[in-house]
Amino acid sequence: MKHQLPLEQMMVSAYTVPTDAPEADGTSAWDTTKVVIVEARSGTTYGTGWSYAPLSAGALAQEQLGPALMGSDVFDIAALHEVMCRTVHAAGRSGVASCAISAVDLALWDLKARLLDLPLIRLLGAARASVPVYGSGGFTTYHDTHLASQLNGWVHGQSIPRVKIKIGESCGRSVRRDLERTRLAREVIGRQAELYVDSAGAYQRKQAVRVGLALAEQGVDWFEEPVDPEDLAGLRLVRDAVSCDVTAGGHACTPPQFARLAGGGAVDCLQIDATRCGGLTEFLRAAAVAKAHGLQVSTRGAPHAHVHAAAAVPNLRHLEWFHDHARVEAMLFDGVLDPTGGTVAPGGSPGHGLSLRHEAAEPYRIA
Repeated sequence: MKHQLPLEQMMVSAYTVPTDAPEADGTSAWDTTKVVIVEARSGTTYGTGWSYAPLSAGALAQEQLGPALMGSDVFDIAALHEVMCRTVHAAGRSGVASCAISAVDLALWDLKARLLDLPLIRLLGAARASVPVYGSGGFTTYHDTHLASQLNGWVHGQSIPRVKIKIGESCGRSVRRDLERTRLAREVIGRQAELYVDSAGAYQRKQAVRVGLALAEQGVDWFEEPVDPEDLAGLRLVRDAVSCDVTAGGHACTPPQFARLAGGGAVDCLQIDATRCGGLTEFLRAAAVAKAHGLQVSTRGAPHAHVHAAAAVPNLRHLEWFHDHARVEAMLFDGVLDPTGGTVAPGGSPGHGLSLRHEAAEPYRIA
């Protein structure tokens, strides 16, 4: 009979961190970043997980998921994941509930690795020694000089050879401005660096095709969410018409959603966000679905939550080094990585290697 290690405590905290400048993409604007953090304990060992999610995700984790898991063997993560999915069935598996599950699942994986005194990558099994990253930001609210400074810092300062900017300004009503900003980005980074764009689903179908054709002239080879990511027919239309790789999946929460994207000819690369889709458990499943359809995957947001899992996925393309989340993680955690050179590697510390800096985080905490 195996030795069991029960989950004895689950602490949930939520934080609101102001952005360092006003930010917007094609469909929304914000000036704060909200993060829900879960700390799961067995004995004297803690594991930490998080999600960039509404504060209500923290309440759901505290009130429903914690009591459902308490006393269960922390090594049986697949079983605990199923318990969480059943617990939120009445409320719905997607959205806020999925973010709550993600934070808990990430904490459980970290806890398991720490109990075994292993880096998480050793528990998952490595497919690569390091992970390519791309700098991501370029918000539509940035002045041209701010945009140029950020891109220059990534490409020429840190030698990151791929970057992404936001387009689709004002819900797709500023196409001329979108293309001007894309031309500026290309001038700043030069012809050798890869240039990506994300319109956050702001364009209509034929409009996205026209924009995609113009983007190709600037050497853009990644067109993220050219239309609403739930519009599979629209994604297929754009994908068939433009030379840029069409990508989506960062908002998907359930296995059927990933299966429809991967199997429906809608994307060239499947994006996965472990802090939204159900944690590393679902991240690995979604990557396997993509592999079965001959697709690569790319992580979305929350760079440090993904590094170990990304290194364990054979069909990985790269990891998004998203400005907002990388900044928040550097503020709230010890153990963050440096993307200089264009890659990051899983560290040798137990778990995912990050530890919450409670004192530093306290000013941003929401009661």
